[in-house]
Formats: sequence, structure tokens, C-alpha cells
Amino acid sequence: MNFNDIIQTVSIWAIPVLFAITVHEVAHGWVARKLGDPTAFMMGRLTLNPIKHIDLVGTVIVPLVLVVMGGVVFGWAKPVPVNYRNLKNPRKDMALVALAGPMANLVMMLFWALVMKLGIMAYADLPWVAVPMALMGQAGIMINLILMLLNLLPIPPLDGGRVLSGLAPANISDRLDAIEPYGFFILIGLLATGVLNAILMPPMNMIYQAVGTIFGLP
Repeated sequence: MNFNDIIQTVSIWAIPVLFAITVHEVAHGWVARKLGDPTAFMMGRLTLNPIKHIDLVGTVIVPLVLVVMGGVVFGWAKPVPVNYRNLKNPRKDMALVALAGPMANLVMMLFWALVMKLGIMAYADLPWVAVPMALMGQAGIMINLILMLLNLLPIPPLDGGRVLSGLAPANISDRLDAIEPYGFFILIGLLATGVLNAILMPPMNMIYQAVGTIFGLP
């Protein structure tokens, strides 16, 4: 990939990646506030301004490297703070707070599918707008699909692990919580061995094809 290709690829992926990660975190904080915890709101984190959520490594460096390398693109933002003591039903409410992030990615995936469809429809009249619009839409579908499925894995501290911990009996929940400090290393191990790819690719392909069918995408 030459320099021009890198610039073009980064400019197509930048906005979808930033907003996929930002809206994911805002969704956590918004649901937490609805359930009784205003911590994220009080700290100014219930905003779509990406600057408030950017993590230098997770939001910039990792996605940039993966885009340039042509691998599966993912990333993360600074976690939105949630004080579970403020929640009315801490365990179950934390599960809902955790689930809000992947569900936000699902909604954004559908939004970007619509953007891609509009870009394809506009190609005959406005190709200079339609092509980047369609490519950005496709990037938005992919990053949100990846983040949704990745975060639904039942590995603490991923959202899926927190959902499972909130819904499981107390003894299982405690064991899951004990895994949390090692969750990142487990994820890296799965990524390095190719297991993560084997887990994510089948549902990714199935959902991507379903979205394509619904919106009439190529």
C-alpha cells in the first residue's frame, strides 16, 4: 500500500471508527444515567464530541495500524465511568449498561448501511460524492459489526462478560469478575492464535450478508 492509498483509506475509516467508539461509550453512560447513576453525565462524558472519549492507543494508534495493515479493524475509547452503587438493581442494571454499547453499534451499523445505499443510488449523478459516501458507509458497517460482536464475547471486561456476570448466579458471577484483570491478555491470546478470527468471522459474514440483503447492497 503506497502513501496515497494509506491517506485515502485512513480518511474513509476515520469518521466511522471515531463515532463507532464514541457512541458506544455514550450509550453506556446514557443508560447508566437512566438507571440512576449520573457519574458519566457529571464528568461531561455524555457528549458525541470524540475528543472527550479518545484513548491515544485504542482510538488512534491501534485502528490506524490495523487499517494500514489491512487487518480486522477494532479499537476502544476511554471507558465511561459507572458507579454501580448508584444503580437501583446493581447487578442486573450493570448488565443493561453493558449491553447498551453493542446495541448502539447495531443501530450505527444500520445507519451506515443506509449511507452506503444512498451513495450507490447517487453514483450516476454525483460520483465524486457517491463513491466516498459508499466506501465510508461500508467501513461504518464493518467497524460497528466488529465492535458489536467483539464486545458481546463473554470475557470480562468486555460487555458480554459484564452482561453474563450480571445475569448469572452469584457464585458464577464472582468467578467471572475474578477473570476481569486477565481479560485483555485472554483477548490478545485469542487474536494471536487466530481463534478470535475463527469465532468472529462466521457471524460477521452472516450478519453482513443479511444487512446487504435488507438494504440491497452489493
